[in-house]
Amino acid sequence: MTDSNVTVDIEELVIETLKELAGEPDAVTADATLEQIDVDSLDLAELSQVVEEKLGVTLKGSDVAEVTTVADAIALIQGRMGQ
Repeated sequence: MTDSNVTVDIEELVIETLKELAGEPDAVTADATLEQIDVDSLDLAELSQVVEEKLGVTLKGSDVAEVTTVADAIALIQGRMGQ
C-alpha cells in the first residue's frame, strides 16, 4: 500500500467513525472542528479504540486532548503511523 493510499484510508476511517459518533454527522469534513460536529472527549476515546483496532495505532489521552479539528485527528494518526 502506498503512502497516499494509507493517507486516504486514515482520512476515510476517521471521517466515517466520527460521522457515526457526531451529533451533526452531515457536518463532518476534514475542516470541521469537533465543536461544530458535537464530538466530545468520550467520542474521541471511542475513535481511539477504533483506530487501535483497525490500524494498530495507539493514541494517548494527552495526544487526543490536543485535537480540535477532524484534520488534527487525521494528522495525529498519520504521525503515529510514521513512528
